[in-house]
This record gives sequence, C-alpha cells and structure tokens, in this order.
Amino acid sequence: MSIEQLQPATPQQASVYLPYVQGTKRNFLPYAIGLYQKGVLEGHRKIEGSENIPFVATWNVATLPSDLTRCRIQFDADGDLSYEIMMASFEFINCLIEMIENYKRYRVTDFSQPFYRKLLKIEE
Repeated sequence: MSIEQLQPATPQQASVYLPYVQGTKRNFLPYAIGLYQKGVLEGHRKIEGSENIPFVATWNVATLPSDLTRCRIQFDADGDLSYEIMMASFEFINCLIEMIENYKRYRVTDFSQPFYRKLLKIEE
C-alpha cells in the first residue's frame, strides 16, 4: 500500500486529534489517522552516501489520543535490527504526519530525524 492510496479518516475520527495538531499539519491529519488505523507501514530509511535500507513498522492501534502506542520497526528483514518505542498515540500520529509531509516533498516513505532520535534514544 502506497501513501498515494491512503484513505482519509472521517471528520469525526479526525476531530478527536484536532487539539493535538497545529497549523498546516491539520491538512494531513485525516491521512495520518487512516495510516495509523492500518497498523503497518513499509518504507525505506534514507542513508546518505549509501543505498536506502528497507523497513517494516508495525504498531498497535489505540482508541484515545492519550493511549499508548507501541511501534516496532524492523530494518532490512533482520531480527537483530528491530527497535521499539512507546508514545502517546497523538505523538505517534504527529510522527505519521511528518512522514506524510516528507513523502510529499521527497517521494520517500521514511520517518523524520526526530522520530529516529527518539527510537534510538539519542539525546538532542
């Protein structure tokens, strides 16, 4: 499933997350929720000066914005390259919004640098 084929969430579903999303990011909210509800994403981590590394991200779908979402990412189909992160679902939805924004710009399905810093527990 490609980002281009995402079905947006209904306005009612999106309204629950509106207080957590600011400005122009709200334009992507219905699509981010549509992706969130799928619970899976395949993409490629961009590596400068090298080939992109494929990944599969899976997560549990929470009901409320404050519920925790556990996201697991496995790179290159290698069990040793698996990472997990837990965050409130509204935070994860914001990460998906950033991913969709990046896709629109660069045509690469990948999470943002801040997401990877959190995932790998790298302090800024």
